[in-house]
Amino acid sequence: MEVLEAIYKRHSVRHYQTKPIEDEVIKQLENFVEKCNQDSGLKFQLVLNDENAFKGLLAHYGKLSGVRNYIALVGGISSDLDTKVGYYGEKCVIKAQQLGLNSCWLALTFNKRNVINKCTVKKGEKLVAIIAIGYGVNKGKAHKGKFLEDISSMKDDSPEWFKNGVKIASLAPTGLNKQHFYLELVGDHKVKLNNLGGKYSKIDLGIVKYHFEVGAGIENFEWV
Repeated sequence: MEVLEAIYKRHSVRHYQTKPIEDEVIKQLENFVEKCNQDSGLKFQLVLNDENAFKGLLAHYGKLSGVRNYIALVGGISSDLDTKVGYYGEKCVIKAQQLGLNSCWLALTFNKRNVINKCTVKKGEKLVAIIAIGYGVNKGKAHKGKFLEDISSMKDDSPEWFKNGVKIASLAPTGLNKQHFYLELVGDHKVKLNNLGGKYSKIDLGIVKYHFEVGAGIENFEWV
């Protein structure tokens, strides 16, 4: 499955089977997570068979069930940490989809103390969020988003690469599906990604940035 196909097929899943992840799939995912860490300087960690991370009121509020596996999104504290976590975390989400797994971004509805006990968070580092992974009870479903013209400066005569980028960016998962971002074409080959606010908007920006690059082709533009 190619990246673009995985983006179209991937939807958030909150209910999981007890079926364990196969060893070969685990190996491939671990290797990919490590590659993301090497490229970014982040400290993502794959945690398997942890039932305690999703016990308590927050998990109940998040309507989660059967979650035992996740990627802990850890990194050194910096002004751009959340955006980097969003960018490389979404890469992991799409890779998981390519490997036949389902996933769900979680920034609040998990037991943070229990997760920290299962992974390594050193002084000067922060656990930003986690990505639940596994075999879903279902494959999730698409959610209605905003019109493409409402999240971008796209017009009929916009370059095709920009239109394609906006289209794939519109499929990016964002906090509460709010899509608090705006993509702006600057000149002929530059793009500005604007943050319109929201609690997890910096994470969302990283996710959207990755999606836009996949759709537009990184060779066709540069970020402002």
